[in-house]
Amino acid sequence: MQASTSPQRVDIDLGERSYPILIGPSLLGDAATFAGLPAASTALIVSNVTVAPLYAKRLQAALQGRFKTIHVLTLPDGEVYKDWATLQLIFDAMLQHGCDRKTVLFALGGGVVGDMTGFAAASYMRGVPFVQVPTTLLAQVDSSVGGKTGINHPLGKNMIGAFYQPLQVVCDLDVLTTLPARELSAGLAEIIKYGPIADMAFLDWIEANLDALLAKEPAALAHAIRRSCEIKASVVAQDERESGLRAILNFGHTFGHAIESGLGYGEWLHGEGVGCGMVMAAQLSQRLGLVDQPFVERLTRLIQRAGLPVRAPLLSPTDNAGRYLALMRVDKKSEAGEIRFVLITEPGKAALRSAPEALVRAVIDGCCA
Repeated sequence: MQASTSPQRVDIDLGERSYPILIGPSLLGDAATFAGLPAASTALIVSNVTVAPLYAKRLQAALQGRFKTIHVLTLPDGEVYKDWATLQLIFDAMLQHGCDRKTVLFALGGGVVGDMTGFAAASYMRGVPFVQVPTTLLAQVDSSVGGKTGINHPLGKNMIGAFYQPLQVVCDLDVLTTLPARELSAGLAEIIKYGPIADMAFLDWIEANLDALLAKEPAALAHAIRRSCEIKASVVAQDERESGLRAILNFGHTFGHAIESGLGYGEWLHGEGVGCGMVMAAQLSQRLGLVDQPFVERLTRLIQRAGLPVRAPLLSPTDNAGRYLALMRVDKKSEAGEIRFVLITEPGKAALRSAPEALVRAVIDGCCA
Protein backbone atom coordinates (compact mmCIF):
# COMPACT_ATOMS: atom_id res chain seq x y z
CA MET A 1 0.00 0.00 0.00
CA GLN A 2 1.03 3.60 -0.47
CA ALA A 3 0.91 5.81 2.61
CA SER A 4 3.17 8.46 4.06
CA THR A 5 5.38 7.61 7.02
CA SER A 6 6.24 11.28 7.62
CA PRO A 7 4.96 12.70 10.94
CA GLN A 8 1.19 13.05 11.07
CA ARG A 9 -1.03 14.76 13.62
CA VAL A 10 -4.44 13.95 15.05
CA ASP A 11 -5.97 16.43 17.50
CA ILE A 12 -8.13 15.60 20.50
CA ASP A 13 -10.62 18.48 20.71
CA LEU A 14 -11.42 19.10 24.38
CA GLY A 15 -11.34 22.89 24.60
CA GLU A 16 -8.58 24.04 26.92
CA ARG A 17 -7.58 20.38 27.48
CA SER A 18 -7.05 19.73 23.76
CA TYR A 19 -3.80 18.10 22.67
CA PRO A 20 -2.09 16.54 19.64
CA ILE A 21 -1.28 12.93 18.87
CA LEU A 22 1.92 12.85 16.80
CA ILE A 23 2.49 9.78 14.60
CA GLY A 24 5.66 9.06 12.65
CA PRO A 25 9.21 7.70 12.66
CA SER A 26 12.09 9.02 14.77
CA LEU A 27 9.90 11.18 17.03
CA LEU A 28 11.04 9.95 20.44
CA GLY A 29 14.63 11.14 20.06
CA ASP A 30 13.86 14.45 18.33
CA ALA A 31 13.92 17.55 20.54
CA ALA A 32 11.50 19.27 18.12
CA THR A 33 8.81 16.75 19.09
CA PHE A 34 8.67 18.26 22.57
CA ALA A 35 9.19 21.93 21.63
CA GLY A 36 5.66 22.95 22.64
CA LEU A 37 5.85 21.70 26.22
CA PRO A 38 5.77 24.17 29.13
CA ALA A 39 9.06 25.17 30.74
CA ALA A 40 9.96 23.35 33.94
CA SER A 41 13.11 22.65 35.91
CA THR A 42 12.41 18.93 36.38
CA ALA A 43 11.11 16.02 34.34
CA LEU A 44 10.55 12.42 35.41
CA ILE A 45 10.56 9.62 32.81
CA VAL A 46 8.59 6.64 34.09
CA SER A 47 9.36 3.41 32.25
CA ASN A 48 9.84 -0.29 32.97
CA VAL A 49 12.67 -2.82 32.99
CA THR A 50 11.90 -3.92 29.41
CA VAL A 51 11.53 -0.53 27.73
CA ALA A 52 13.94 1.69 29.68
CA PRO A 53 17.14 -0.01 28.44
CA LEU A 54 15.94 0.44 24.84
CA TYR A 55 14.64 4.01 24.79
CA ALA A 56 15.08 5.95 28.08
CA LYS A 57 18.48 7.46 27.17
CA ARG A 58 17.19 8.50 23.74
CA LEU A 59 14.22 10.31 25.27
CA GLN A 60 16.41 11.81 27.99
CA ALA A 61 18.76 13.24 25.34
CA ALA A 62 15.85 14.78 23.41
CA LEU A 63 14.62 16.52 26.58
CA GLN A 64 18.03 17.83 27.75
CA GLY A 65 17.62 21.34 26.39
CA ARG A 66 14.16 21.79 27.90
CA PHE A 67 14.62 20.57 31.48
CA LYS A 68 17.46 21.24 33.92
CA THR A 69 17.11 17.83 35.59
CA ILE A 70 15.67 14.66 34.06
CA HIS A 71 15.16 11.65 36.33
CA VAL A 72 14.34 8.13 35.15
CA LEU A 73 12.24 5.73 37.22
CA THR A 74 12.24 2.08 36.11
CA LEU A 75 9.28 -0.03 37.24
CA PRO A 76 8.79 -3.80 37.05
CA ASP A 77 7.09 -4.95 33.83
CA GLY A 78 3.67 -6.56 33.58
CA GLU A 79 -0.05 -6.15 34.22
CA VAL A 80 0.37 -7.83 37.60
CA TYR A 81 2.29 -4.69 38.74
CA LYS A 82 -0.51 -2.27 37.85
CA ASP A 83 -1.34 -1.83 41.52
CA TRP A 84 -1.09 0.45 44.56
CA ALA A 85 2.39 -0.76 45.54
CA THR A 86 3.89 0.09 42.14
CA LEU A 87 1.99 3.39 41.95
CA GLN A 88 3.59 4.34 45.26
CA LEU A 89 7.04 3.95 43.66
CA ILE A 90 6.17 6.86 41.35
CA PHE A 91 5.04 9.04 44.26
CA ASP A 92 8.16 8.04 46.23
CA ALA A 93 10.41 9.13 43.36
CA MET A 94 8.60 12.44 42.88
CA LEU A 95 8.83 13.30 46.58
CA GLN A 96 12.46 12.20 46.87
CA HIS A 97 13.41 14.35 43.86
CA GLY A 98 11.48 17.36 45.15
CA CYS A 99 9.13 17.47 42.17
CA ASP A 100 6.80 20.47 42.10
CA ARG A 101 3.56 21.39 40.32
CA LYS A 102 5.42 22.22 37.08
CA THR A 103 7.31 18.93 36.91
CA VAL A 104 6.42 17.04 33.72
CA LEU A 105 6.00 13.26 33.82
CA PHE A 106 6.76 11.19 30.71
CA ALA A 107 5.10 7.78 30.41
CA LEU A 108 7.56 5.72 28.34
CA GLY A 109 6.11 2.25 27.89
CA GLY A 110 2.93 0.33 27.20
CA GLY A 111 -0.54 0.68 28.64
CA VAL A 112 0.42 -0.26 32.20
CA VAL A 113 3.11 2.43 32.40
CA GLY A 114 0.82 4.96 30.71
CA ASP A 115 -2.16 4.29 32.95
CA MET A 116 -0.12 4.44 36.17
CA THR A 117 1.93 7.49 35.19
CA GLY A 118 -1.25 9.31 34.21
CA PHE A 119 -2.91 8.41 37.52
CA ALA A 120 0.18 9.59 39.42
CA ALA A 121 0.13 12.86 37.44
CA ALA A 122 -3.57 13.35 38.20
CA SER A 123 -2.97 12.76 41.92
CA TYR A 124 0.40 14.33 42.77
CA MET A 125 -0.19 17.82 44.20
CA ARG A 126 -3.71 17.38 42.73
CA GLY A 127 -2.43 17.45 39.17
CA VAL A 128 0.87 17.87 37.29
CA PRO A 129 1.41 17.76 33.51
CA PHE A 130 2.32 14.53 31.75
CA VAL A 131 3.14 13.26 28.27
CA GLN A 132 2.33 9.85 26.80
CA VAL A 133 5.14 8.18 24.85
CA PRO A 134 3.56 4.76 24.14
CA THR A 135 5.89 1.98 23.01
CA THR A 136 3.34 -0.77 22.22
CA LEU A 137 0.87 -0.84 19.36
CA LEU A 138 -2.01 -1.29 21.79
CA ALA A 139 -1.00 1.79 23.77
CA GLN A 140 -0.54 3.87 20.60
CA VAL A 141 -4.03 3.12 19.26
CA ASP A 142 -5.96 3.00 22.52
CA SER A 143 -4.76 3.36 26.10
CA SER A 144 -2.54 6.43 25.62
CA VAL A 145 -5.38 8.40 23.99
CA GLY A 146 -8.35 9.85 25.83
CA GLY A 147 -7.16 10.46 29.38
CA LYS A 148 -8.22 7.26 31.13
CA THR A 149 -5.73 6.54 33.91
CA GLY A 150 -5.75 4.08 36.78
CA ILE A 151 -4.74 0.83 38.41
CA ASN A 152 -6.27 -2.61 38.84
CA HIS A 153 -7.86 -4.03 41.99
CA PRO A 154 -7.89 -7.78 42.73
CA LEU A 155 -11.68 -7.68 42.33
CA GLY A 156 -11.82 -5.64 39.11
CA LYS A 157 -9.70 -4.22 36.29
CA ASN A 158 -9.21 -0.43 36.04
CA MET A 159 -11.71 0.21 38.82
CA ILE A 160 -9.56 2.86 40.55
CA GLY A 161 -8.41 5.87 38.56
CA ALA A 162 -9.17 9.27 37.09
CA PHE A 163 -9.90 11.00 33.80
CA TYR A 164 -6.80 13.12 33.22
CA GLN A 165 -5.60 14.28 29.81
CA PRO A 166 -1.93 14.38 28.74
CA LEU A 167 -0.22 17.38 27.14
CA GLN A 168 0.51 15.32 24.04
CA VAL A 169 0.85 11.74 22.79
CA VAL A 170 3.95 10.75 20.82
CA CYS A 171 3.54 7.61 18.69
CA ASP A 172 7.00 6.79 17.32
CA LEU A 173 6.69 4.07 14.68
CA ASP A 174 10.33 3.05 15.16
CA VAL A 175 9.70 1.63 18.65
CA LEU A 176 7.35 -0.98 17.17
CA THR A 177 10.28 -2.71 15.46
CA THR A 178 11.28 -4.24 18.83
CA LEU A 179 7.73 -5.31 19.68
CA PRO A 180 7.31 -9.09 20.15
CA ALA A 181 4.78 -10.83 17.89
CA ARG A 182 2.41 -11.53 20.77
CA GLU A 183 2.34 -7.84 21.77
CA LEU A 184 1.78 -6.85 18.13
CA SER A 185 -1.24 -9.14 17.92
CA ALA A 186 -2.58 -7.70 21.16
CA GLY A 187 -2.44 -4.24 19.62
CA LEU A 188 -4.21 -5.44 16.47
CA ALA A 189 -7.19 -6.39 18.65
CA GLU A 190 -7.77 -2.75 19.55
CA ILE A 191 -7.34 -1.71 15.90
CA ILE A 192 -9.83 -4.33 14.69
CA LYS A 193 -12.30 -3.10 17.31
CA TYR A 194 -12.77 0.24 15.58
CA GLY A 195 -14.25 -1.35 12.43
CA PRO A 196 -17.38 -3.05 13.85
CA ILE A 197 -18.21 -0.12 16.15
CA ALA A 198 -17.59 2.83 13.82
CA ASP A 199 -16.12 2.25 10.35
CA MET A 200 -16.70 -0.87 8.25
CA ALA A 201 -14.55 0.57 5.44
CA PHE A 202 -11.67 0.52 7.94
CA LEU A 203 -12.48 -3.12 8.71
CA ASP A 204 -12.26 -3.85 4.95
CA TRP A 205 -8.85 -2.13 4.91
CA ILE A 206 -7.61 -4.14 7.91
CA GLU A 207 -8.64 -7.40 6.24
CA ALA A 208 -6.80 -6.42 3.06
CA ASN A 209 -3.68 -5.19 4.86
CA LEU A 210 -3.41 -7.56 7.82
CA ASP A 211 -0.33 -9.30 6.45
CA ALA A 212 1.41 -5.93 6.07
CA LEU A 213 0.49 -5.04 9.65
CA LEU A 214 1.78 -8.37 10.95
CA ALA A 215 5.01 -7.72 9.03
CA LYS A 216 5.26 -4.29 10.75
CA GLU A 217 5.33 -2.40 7.44
CA PRO A 218 5.66 1.29 8.45
CA ALA A 219 3.13 2.65 5.95
CA ALA A 220 0.48 0.15 7.01
CA LEU A 221 1.11 0.77 10.71
CA ALA A 222 1.02 4.56 10.22
CA HIS A 223 -2.39 4.37 8.53
CA ALA A 224 -3.83 1.94 11.09
CA ILE A 225 -2.62 4.03 14.04
CA ARG A 226 -3.84 7.28 12.52
CA ARG A 227 -7.32 5.98 11.65
CA SER A 228 -7.69 4.34 15.07
CA CYS A 229 -6.71 7.59 16.78
CA GLU A 230 -9.08 9.60 14.55
CA ILE A 231 -12.02 7.40 15.53
CA LYS A 232 -11.13 7.47 19.22
CA ALA A 233 -10.53 11.24 19.12
CA SER A 234 -13.98 11.81 17.63
CA VAL A 235 -15.66 9.68 20.29
CA VAL A 236 -13.70 11.18 23.21
CA ALA A 237 -14.40 14.74 22.00
CA GLN A 238 -18.13 13.99 22.23
CA ASP A 239 -18.04 12.10 25.54
CA GLU A 240 -14.83 12.65 27.50
CA ARG A 241 -16.00 11.03 30.75
CA GLU A 242 -17.86 8.04 29.32
CA SER A 243 -21.38 9.10 30.23
CA GLY A 244 -22.73 7.50 27.06
CA LEU A 245 -21.15 7.26 23.61
CA ARG A 246 -17.57 6.59 24.77
CA ALA A 247 -18.66 3.22 26.17
CA ILE A 248 -18.70 1.82 22.61
CA LEU A 249 -14.89 1.87 22.72
CA ASN A 250 -15.21 -1.01 25.21
CA PHE A 251 -16.46 -3.47 22.59
CA GLY A 252 -15.23 -6.90 23.73
CA HIS A 253 -13.91 -5.52 27.01
CA THR A 254 -16.63 -6.77 29.37
CA PHE A 255 -15.89 -10.40 28.51
CA GLY A 256 -12.19 -9.61 28.06
CA HIS A 257 -11.75 -8.02 31.48
CA ALA A 258 -13.46 -11.02 33.09
CA ILE A 259 -10.93 -13.30 31.37
CA GLU A 260 -7.99 -11.14 32.50
CA SER A 261 -9.03 -10.89 36.14
CA GLY A 262 -10.37 -14.46 36.29
CA LEU A 263 -7.11 -16.00 35.07
CA GLY A 264 -4.97 -13.58 37.08
CA TYR A 265 -3.59 -10.35 35.61
CA GLY A 266 -0.86 -11.01 33.08
CA GLU A 267 -1.80 -14.58 32.14
CA TRP A 268 -3.52 -13.25 28.99
CA LEU A 269 -2.49 -9.90 27.54
CA HIS A 270 -5.19 -7.21 27.51
CA GLY A 271 -5.48 -7.38 23.72
CA GLU A 272 -5.87 -11.16 23.85
CA GLY A 273 -8.78 -10.77 26.25
CA VAL A 274 -10.32 -8.09 24.04
CA GLY A 275 -9.90 -10.22 20.90
CA CYS A 276 -11.70 -13.20 22.44
CA GLY A 277 -14.17 -10.82 24.11
CA MET A 278 -15.12 -9.34 20.73
CA VAL A 279 -15.95 -12.82 19.43
CA MET A 280 -18.17 -13.39 22.48
CA ALA A 281 -19.84 -9.96 22.18
CA ALA A 282 -20.45 -10.52 18.47
CA GLN A 283 -22.05 -13.88 19.22
CA LEU A 284 -24.27 -12.24 21.84
CA SER A 285 -25.23 -9.57 19.29
CA GLN A 286 -26.17 -12.34 16.84
CA ARG A 287 -28.22 -14.26 19.44
CA LEU A 288 -30.17 -11.04 20.07
CA GLY A 289 -30.90 -10.74 16.34
CA LEU A 290 -28.79 -7.60 15.81
CA VAL A 291 -26.28 -9.03 13.32
CA ASP A 292 -26.19 -12.17 11.20
CA GLN A 293 -23.98 -15.24 11.45
CA PRO A 294 -21.78 -14.32 8.43
CA PHE A 295 -20.79 -11.09 10.23
CA VAL A 296 -19.79 -13.05 13.35
CA GLU A 297 -17.81 -15.54 11.26
CA ARG A 298 -16.06 -12.75 9.35
CA LEU A 299 -14.98 -10.98 12.54
CA THR A 300 -13.89 -14.26 14.15
CA ARG A 301 -11.74 -15.17 11.15
CA LEU A 302 -10.02 -11.78 11.19
CA ILE A 303 -9.31 -11.97 14.93
CA GLN A 304 -7.88 -15.46 14.49
CA ARG A 305 -5.74 -14.33 11.52
CA ALA A 306 -4.33 -11.57 13.73
CA GLY A 307 -2.92 -14.25 16.04
CA LEU A 308 -5.50 -13.77 18.79
CA PRO A 309 -7.47 -16.40 20.75
CA VAL A 310 -11.10 -16.95 19.76
CA ARG A 311 -11.87 -19.65 22.36
CA ALA A 312 -12.43 -18.50 25.93
CA PRO A 313 -10.71 -20.13 28.92
CA LEU A 314 -12.48 -22.00 31.71
CA LEU A 315 -12.50 -19.87 34.86
CA SER A 316 -14.26 -22.40 37.10
CA PRO A 317 -14.51 -26.20 37.02
CA THR A 318 -17.99 -26.15 38.57
CA ASP A 319 -19.93 -23.07 37.41
CA ASN A 320 -17.84 -21.48 34.68
CA ALA A 321 -20.57 -19.20 33.32
CA GLY A 322 -21.46 -18.15 36.85
CA ARG A 323 -17.83 -17.17 37.48
CA TYR A 324 -17.82 -15.07 34.29
CA LEU A 325 -21.07 -13.37 35.31
CA ALA A 326 -19.77 -12.59 38.81
CA LEU A 327 -16.63 -10.99 37.36
CA MET A 328 -18.60 -9.03 34.76
CA ARG A 329 -20.85 -7.55 37.44
CA VAL A 330 -17.72 -5.82 38.80
CA ASP A 331 -17.44 -3.75 35.61
CA LYS A 332 -17.61 0.03 35.25
CA LYS A 333 -20.49 -0.29 32.78
CA SER A 334 -22.67 -2.32 35.18
CA GLU A 335 -25.55 -0.52 36.88
CA ALA A 336 -27.28 -1.81 40.00
CA GLY A 337 -25.70 -5.21 39.41
CA GLU A 338 -27.00 -5.43 35.84
CA ILE A 339 -24.29 -6.25 33.33
CA ARG A 340 -24.31 -4.06 30.23
CA PHE A 341 -22.47 -5.06 27.08
CA VAL A 342 -21.26 -3.13 24.07
CA LEU A 343 -23.13 -4.90 21.27
CA ILE A 344 -23.02 -4.43 17.50
CA THR A 345 -26.47 -3.12 16.56
CA GLU A 346 -25.54 -3.25 12.88
CA PRO A 347 -22.14 -3.49 11.16
CA GLY A 348 -20.32 -0.24 11.90
CA LYS A 349 -22.54 0.77 14.83
CA ALA A 350 -22.57 -0.20 18.50
CA ALA A 351 -24.58 0.53 21.62
CA LEU A 352 -24.62 -0.34 25.32
CA ARG A 353 -27.27 -2.97 26.07
CA SER A 354 -28.22 -5.51 28.70
CA ALA A 355 -29.01 -9.09 27.73
CA PRO A 356 -30.93 -12.01 29.27
CA GLU A 357 -28.68 -14.04 31.54
CA ALA A 358 -29.61 -17.28 29.77
CA LEU A 359 -28.28 -15.92 26.47
CA VAL A 360 -25.06 -14.70 28.10
CA ARG A 361 -24.56 -18.12 29.70
CA ALA A 362 -25.12 -19.79 26.32
CA VAL A 363 -22.48 -17.59 24.69
CA ILE A 364 -19.97 -18.32 27.47
CA ASP A 365 -20.67 -22.06 27.33
CA GLY A 366 -20.31 -22.05 23.55
CA CYS A 367 -17.05 -20.09 23.55
CA CYS A 368 -15.52 -22.19 26.32
CA ALA A 369 -16.60 -25.56 24.88
